[in-house]
Amino acid sequence: MDKKQAELLNGIALAYIGDAVYEVAVRDFLLAQGLTKPNDLQKAAVTFVSAKAQAKIIARWLETDFLTDEEMIYFKRGRNAHSKTTAKNTDVVTYRISTGFEAVIGYLHLTGQEKRLSEIFKDCLSAPSKSHLKI
Repeated sequence: MDKKQAELLNGIALAYIGDAVYEVAVRDFLLAQGLTKPNDLQKAAVTFVSAKAQAKIIARWLETDFLTDEEMIYFKRGRNAHSKTTAKNTDVVTYRISTGFEAVIGYLHLTGQEKRLSEIFKDCLSAPSKSHLKI
């Protein structure tokens, strides 16, 4: 998909693909850490992919100006999008912030910005305490 096509997508569509791309990155990371038991993998994955974890990452990025101006546009597009789904285990505000996070990932993926995605994944995957990773 070219940049123009990606720019036309709404925040929910960007978050849809961003969620999947981030989930795969987290799963790759966890397997590389030596985790192999499904229960351990699931528990560890939640520390990265939950709405609360993603909202914490965004909060840190906003404090440090980690996102580019362009990425901020897509974060806001995702955050402000009106979704028909509701948050399962978190409040609406946290859910919307995590949707913005996923929209950024989706936009970068669809526009082929792999170097930036790699930087973002490195930051995301080093953020939570790794003490829960028992290898």
